[in-house]
This record gives sequence, C-alpha cells and structure tokens, in this order.
Amino acid sequence: MGKDSYEEAIAGLKKLLSEKQDLGPVAALKIDQITTELQTTATFNPIERMKAGMEYFKKEKYDKDPQLFGELAKGQSPKFMVVACADSRVCPSHVLNFQPGEAFVVRNVANMVPPYNQTKYAGVGAAIEYAVLHLKVENIVVIGHSSCGGIIGLLSIPDNGATGTDFIEDWVKICSPARNKVKAEHGSLPFAEQCSICAKEAVNVSLGNLLTYPFVRDGLAKKTLALHGGYYDFVAGFFETWGLNFSLSPPVKVP
Repeated sequence: MGKDSYEEAIAGLKKLLSEKQDLGPVAALKIDQITTELQTTATFNPIERMKAGMEYFKKEKYDKDPQLFGELAKGQSPKFMVVACADSRVCPSHVLNFQPGEAFVVRNVANMVPPYNQTKYAGVGAAIEYAVLHLKVENIVVIGHSSCGGIIGLLSIPDNGATGTDFIEDWVKICSPARNKVKAEHGSLPFAEQCSICAKEAVNVSLGNLLTYPFVRDGLAKKTLALHGGYYDFVAGFFETWGLNFSLSPPVKVP
C-alpha cells in the first residue's frame, strides 16, 4: 500500500468517527490502533505490537475492573484447568470467553495429556498436580480442534514408527492409540476426515491418560473433580463437548 492509500484510509477512518458519534470510546480507541498500524512501515515491529496490545488491555480491561484485578492480586481460584493446543488460532480464553482467573491453562502441541510419568513428562504432570491439589480446580477440560497440525503429523507417521523430527513425532505418539483406532476403523475415509475423527479420539486418549494420575482418580472418586472433552471447529464455528466420569457420555453440540 502506497503513501496515498495510507492517507486515504486514515482520512476515511477519521470521517467515519466524526459522523458516528455513537461509536463511543472503544471504537475510537480501535480506530486509533488501526490508524497507528496503517502508518507503520511494512516491517513488523514485535515490541510495538506488544506495547499497543498492553495499552489496549490496560485501558479497556485492567483499569475498568479494579475489583477483579485487586482480587486476582491476592491469589487465584480457577474452576477450570484447560489443556489446549498451542495452535495460534485456538486460544481457549477467546473461544470460551474465559476471564482472567477463570481457567488455569496448559497448551502444547495437539493438546495432549501424557500418562503419569514422574520423569519423562514432568512439565505437564506438574501442571496437573498443581491444578488439582493446590488450586482445587473442579473441572479439567481437554480441547481438540479442526485442522490440527499435530494430529496431521500423528496420522502421517509411517506404520513402521520411523520419525524424522527431534521432538514432534515422539510427542504426538502419546496418542498413538487414537491413530491406530482411526486407521483400523476409518482408514478408507479421506485423510481430512480421518484427521477430524482422530482429533476427537486423541482427546479421549488424553482423558484416559488423566486417570493414570492418582490425585485425578482421587478427585473423581470423591466427586470433587470432573473431566470433560471438547472439540473446536474454527472453520464451521462450533464447539462440541462430552464428559468422562470413568465412562464416556454422548457428545453434546453447543451452537
């Protein structure tokens, strides 16, 4: 976009704001942000992007709810632990509109929960232990999603198990039972459909793996903890959930 185009876009935004007085301060701030972006050179500046994001957050969120953030300064007591994918398109706080303090979130490739192992997967294990024993979360939700690169990678691993990456393939093999089930029961389907099915089956494997953690089993037995599976289709725009209480219940589609 040339200089003249930038100036035309900025002038158009200012004209819109002057004509639409009812847009309010939020719209005005947004237009200021867009104006700044339009004036920025083509080279992306990560520091300025983060600064602008923080300024917007502070003005529109932090400063407008001092009671909430004052309480959060004292500690956290989330109702949810969420295991979600690291994919940049599926942030659970945006998808489910979680507010600060509502969800303790762990994100990794393909939203996988490994089985209990005190040495091999200590990072995820530590997060689960902290959430269950110290934060006393009441719900653990594992959320898969459409077009997941980790699931594509899992289904693409050769049948002989050979790997070509340093970390990714060994990691996604956590959900090999899902891959094996999809290949056996749905191997004739188009690959994209296999991936969608496998994303949900991998969530079920992770839910099963959660049962290998003694403090999770204890919470389920005492009925202080519930496990849930979820699937977010960001192409069709729907979220599907199902539960696990030592047995899977039928899925329920959320509009």
